[in-house]
Amino acid sequence: MKKTLTVATLLAASAVQAAGFNIDTQGSRATGMSTAVTGFIDDASAVYYNPAGILGVKKLDIQVGDTGIIPRIAFTPSEGLGAGVKYNQEFTVSPPPHFYGVYRLTEKLAVGAGVMVPFAARSQWEDGFVGSTRGKVSRFAAWHLNPTVAYEPIKRVRLGAGVDLVRATIHIKRDQPAPMDPGNELELGGGAWGIGFNAGAQVDVVERYLSLGVSYRSQISLNFDGSAHFNGVPPALATLLADQPITGAVRLPTTVNIGLASRPVDNLTLAFDLGYVRWSDFPELFFNFENDALDRPVRKNWEDTVNYHLGGEYAFTDKFAARLGFMYDPTPSPKADTTTPPPPGTAPQSTLGPDLPDADRYKVSVGAGFKFTENIGVDAAYQFLYLHATKTDIPGLPGTFDGTAHVISATFKYQM
Repeated sequence: MKKTLTVATLLAASAVQAAGFNIDTQGSRATGMSTAVTGFIDDASAVYYNPAGILGVKKLDIQVGDTGIIPRIAFTPSEGLGAGVKYNQEFTVSPPPHFYGVYRLTEKLAVGAGVMVPFAARSQWEDGFVGSTRGKVSRFAAWHLNPTVAYEPIKRVRLGAGVDLVRATIHIKRDQPAPMDPGNELELGGGAWGIGFNAGAQVDVVERYLSLGVSYRSQISLNFDGSAHFNGVPPALATLLADQPITGAVRLPTTVNIGLASRPVDNLTLAFDLGYVRWSDFPELFFNFENDALDRPVRKNWEDTVNYHLGGEYAFTDKFAARLGFMYDPTPSPKADTTTPPPPGTAPQSTLGPDLPDADRYKVSVGAGFKFTENIGVDAAYQFLYLHATKTDIPGLPGTFDGTAHVISATFKYQM
């Protein structure tokens, strides 16, 4: 009998760049402002951040870029095996790329398309990690192809909408618990297709001085087909731990962003965004095998989150602009209450574990834009991310997660 699996089960660790496994660095200009751009974004990256903003393109805007995410996540058990020892993830670089193209057909109508990876994860815990039976190695990516159209029905009001065509892939490894011998692994892999939609609006509240924007991305359901492979199975368990198919139903969460942008003086833009992510779409983690005896449900009870962005951009000349930003992005995982332990037999107050490590994130960004010629330029950004130490009280592996990450982004653009 086949059931379903949530994507969170298959991720041995989330992408460190954003809470949960949402990646918001889909353009270097926006990254330099900690993505506080919903209210004013006016270039091709608006395909992702707010489709109404593609009407800011003069005629043609083509952008190609990449973002290197270099995380350093650690876990320190507070009890049992390895208590007090800090376990680190191996060095990895996750490079989610982005591609955009926008063409303005008329003064009031523009079309565009983008390819990006807004949900992804990649990690590997070091050898000897005490929690390797819950999470060891992971790769997950949800590629979005996003055709978009925008229209200006009346002056100072812009509307946009698009379709998200998604291809997602998953690959994970984890050690098998006793009585398996050390080195025995479970390896899972699979793929899925999905479709969703997005929409946005921008309004010039006070022309040239104050603008408001809102963007929406729908939940996307992904039905996975894949396989499970068991390495080094002893003969006595060969029947139970035979290679077999797995299936799953994954939901990428709904997101909503509201942004306000002000231009108090010439060449200066100040922006503030609020973002909402409906992480409650992930109630539990569940391995789903053809053999029901291998299924292991783990409640996650993720909570919806609101994140906060502040950003600024100053154009010193027509060819050079500088950017700054700050963001607070809380974890969707319930936090442990260490003063009031849960009663025996009840669920832990925190569901945070090495299968999906997470923590509240604080991000500081800097960036710059350069134009080499009238049509050719580049945007670059750096972001430092701090993961606040977060305690977990999950049975068998209580402890603390913390870490940092460096994010380096560059986008090359051709505009006319």
